[in-house]
Amino acid sequence: MKKLTLLLVLITAISFGNTEKGTASILKEVTVYLSGAQIERTAKIKLPKGTTTFTFDRLSPNIQESSIQISGLNNATVLSINYGINYLSKQDRSEEVETIQDQIKDLYDQIQVEEHAITGYNEELYLITENRRLGNSTEVVNLEKLQKFATYFRTRTTEIKSNIYKSNKVKKDLNAQISDLKKQLNELNVNDKVQTGEITVKLNSTNASELNLIIKYNVSKAGWFPIYDIKAEKINEPIQLVYKAHVYQSTGNDWKNVKLTLSTSDPNTNNVKPDVNPKYLNFISANSNYQSQRATKSYNYKFNPLVKTVSGVVTSTNDGLPLPGATVIEKGTTNGTQTDFDGNYSLQTAGGQELVFSYVGMKTETLPIHSSIMNVSLDTDASIDEVVIAAYGAKAKRKNLNSSAVQHLEGQVAGLNISSGSGQPGANAFITLRGAGAINGNVEPLYIVDGVPVDAYSFRALNPNDIKSFQVLKDAAEGTAIYGNRGRNGAIVITTKKGKHTSKGDIIEEGITNTRFEIAKAYTIPTDCDVTVIEIEDYKVPASYAYFAAPVLNENVFLTAKIDNWEQYNLLPAEANVYFEGSYSGKTNINPQSTTEKLTISLGVDPNVVVKRTQPTDFKKKAFIGSNKIISKHYEIEVKNNKSAAIDLVLYDRIPISQNKEIKIDDIETGSSEYNDKKGILKWNVNIPANKKETYTFSYIVKYPKYKRVNL
Repeated sequence: MKKLTLLLVLITAISFGNTEKGTASILKEVTVYLSGAQIERTAKIKLPKGTTTFTFDRLSPNIQESSIQISGLNNATVLSINYGINYLSKQDRSEEVETIQDQIKDLYDQIQVEEHAITGYNEELYLITENRRLGNSTEVVNLEKLQKFATYFRTRTTEIKSNIYKSNKVKKDLNAQISDLKKQLNELNVNDKVQTGEITVKLNSTNASELNLIIKYNVSKAGWFPIYDIKAEKINEPIQLVYKAHVYQSTGNDWKNVKLTLSTSDPNTNNVKPDVNPKYLNFISANSNYQSQRATKSYNYKFNPLVKTVSGVVTSTNDGLPLPGATVIEKGTTNGTQTDFDGNYSLQTAGGQELVFSYVGMKTETLPIHSSIMNVSLDTDASIDEVVIAAYGAKAKRKNLNSSAVQHLEGQVAGLNISSGSGQPGANAFITLRGAGAINGNVEPLYIVDGVPVDAYSFRALNPNDIKSFQVLKDAAEGTAIYGNRGRNGAIVITTKKGKHTSKGDIIEEGITNTRFEIAKAYTIPTDCDVTVIEIEDYKVPASYAYFAAPVLNENVFLTAKIDNWEQYNLLPAEANVYFEGSYSGKTNINPQSTTEKLTISLGVDPNVVVKRTQPTDFKKKAFIGSNKIISKHYEIEVKNNKSAAIDLVLYDRIPISQNKEIKIDDIETGSSEYNDKKGILKWNVNIPANKKETYTFSYIVKYPKYKRVNL
């Protein structure tokens, strides 16, 4: 019997001896995307001969399973990688959270003490009440004894009720403290139900060895967004542009003393290119709900979780005029508002991530809540005039791009097949890796550039002069082990040359599709969704200053700064705090997606420059000639410079453009302006001396049938 028991113990030991639970791993590096982050952990393991399962526990519960990569395997083979949630394990709390939770527990204990005291007082009060009767039916209690009993009952009852009142008051105060502490926990984004994630890896090795594994995976609930400080001390001096990153995360794990890299890419963006198919026109019924297809816009705006109140102006793209009564609503909620007469709105957010802007006759616009100032222009909805029937077949041919990046690899890697996809001269190069391609047919491998997957088009567009090194994973098992199912057709891993250093010692590395800021200083980012501010760079930017006025739309005069060669600063669309002459001037938005040669930044309104647009009262406005109505328009724009120095001003106005042959615009007088007759835009570039007033005029006549109305 003893031998049988010993045998069972040995079998059990053999069965479970090659299973390592709770394998420790250390968080070393984090690459933070605009939305999400890539975590890099290291683990030292002793791998015995045979098959062993390792479980890396106490990880984030927000891991994207398909993104898990394992490297540092040497001769070991990955048999499987699995990710799961451990609902019995909880995340570690920060010292601040643990202190607050301990305080709450102590307060609950104090409440319990008071409740016990109240229970005792009530029991005593009950006994006194039930024993109020003195003597019996045959015995009469004398007056002196009655007075003593009455005094005791009154005194003790009063003391008991007073003590009960005091205990209830203490309970109320304790509950108020608990409520405040719970609010503080909510501010720290504490969730008592947060579980942990676990990655289980099954490895096989023919020899015992020690491995330094590198585990990479992507997580959600993290990101960064840029914000700028723009400081201008004096006109005609360079602008100080401070480029800062606000990093946040609530992944469930604190990032303690990690190396941070900020990337401008977003793994959540749909990277599938569209196919352009034919569009066929046909008649549709009057009751059809057909809506024209709209192109996906490229904004590069990302959700900013710290924005609590959004304000701005909603205007029409067609004429730039404000849209009163436009609806602004937080997507997925009933929280919304409408614009006032001047198109202004203000909305306090309620936890949503997008705002929907709509107006009758305009195309609806949906934007991420990215800034506390969101000015939106809505396009006219012309879908009622468009008819269409479903498109068919005819897949668009791709632009021929047989790039030098492909030629750079040709002949350098054994087993690398480069051929023309169609067999015709000049057609796109098609790449397969012998081994992986043989299993899955003619399927291109996975392309990784600077750690980020890119499509074949972006890979072919890579300049070989930017390539520092490359690695080709021809074996399907190796590609899958590192990159999961995405690497089943092999992988080509490219590392590009490093970029320039900033004044703070950080590295700015420009890749094909993104810019990476490698931060030299180690940072600790707690998992509480609070912002950690990281200053990336401090630029001294040459700028040309000018005042801007468009009184047809806004009777304020704005000081602007124009920056040349702004592409070199790697800017993203973001909010900026403006400081002028040492004082905070407000906020503005920087939009580097502009196609103009110069980037224009608004530094705010200058009240010392006044502009007024009027129509002289003695000017003849309306007349009728035959079947036509004639309306004469004459405007005067007065600009007063109340500053002690001369200013350069760019002044804009406009003359309407007819879209109907029955509407005529005649007798156009543009004064001293530069007039663009295609767009109807008037522009004055003027210099106004100190304490001087200048006047600018223009006029035109509108003729149209008198029985019709025109949107003047």
